[in-house]
Amino acid sequence: MLCLIMSSELNVPVDPSTPACCSEPGTKGMDYRDWVRRSYLELVTSNHHSVQALSWRKLYLSRAKLKASSRTSALLSGFAMVAMVEVQLEVQYKYPQMLLIAFSACTTVLVAVHLFALLISTCILPNVEAVSNIHNLNSISESPHERMHPYIELAWGFSTVLGILLFLAEVVLLCWIKFLPVGSIARNETTNTEKHSSHAGWQSALVSTIIMVPVGLIFVVFTIHFYRSLVRHKTERHNREIEELHKLKVQLDGHDRAGNSSGGTWTCTGESDGAESNERAVYY
Repeated sequence: MLCLIMSSELNVPVDPSTPACCSEPGTKGMDYRDWVRRSYLELVTSNHHSVQALSWRKLYLSRAKLKASSRTSALLSGFAMVAMVEVQLEVQYKYPQMLLIAFSACTTVLVAVHLFALLISTCILPNVEAVSNIHNLNSISESPHERMHPYIELAWGFSTVLGILLFLAEVVLLCWIKFLPVGSIARNETTNTEKHSSHAGWQSALVSTIIMVPVGLIFVVFTIHFYRSLVRHKTERHNREIEELHKLKVQLDGHDRAGNSSGGTWTCTGESDGAESNERAVYY
């Protein structure tokens, strides 16, 4: 009988402020603090917010960039080589020296830039593809996309930004070389007739240049606007995630303070109950 009285007197009282959600199956003995902490952990470890999901998203993005840069570089470098090989220079026409130097330099730099981007893509892409084809979430650490991220961005920039700008300049120079001799005559004829006949080719090359300059400006403006919009989107998304985490942190901190104050009250109550139980035990 003494044991029964002591056990009944030493029972810890249940907090009446416990929410109704804690009475659900699987949440027995869980107060509001534990429920908020569990919600926080579920939010952090969910597929949308987890570090592992972020790593897989970076992996797929790196793979897409490498594929796009490899295809673009192979295509544009092939066009540049064909343009340099197939262009036919008029032997009887005296080209400006700076025009020939600019065309040769632009073609060489264009091919070199695209081949360098193609080299980076060819070296890194097989290792990324091998990991992305494995249907195992833990295999993300075997991919070199995090370590090779600067090289991937370099290949992407060379192929899509610098390479396309050089290709536009290549088109302009090719138009000048192709159309400038149009209507030219032999060198042994009169000077007046030569100026009159070569005027049509010069106008054709000038028109192609006038058209290509706004196209290049539009390309630069679109590139800057696209990257700014992309950075703004990522910043807003991260800000929303930080605000959600901050709200959960405030809830946890507020309930921690409330739990500490209530914990002190429960301790005093427990000590008084223990004293009463001892007195009853002595009485009996």
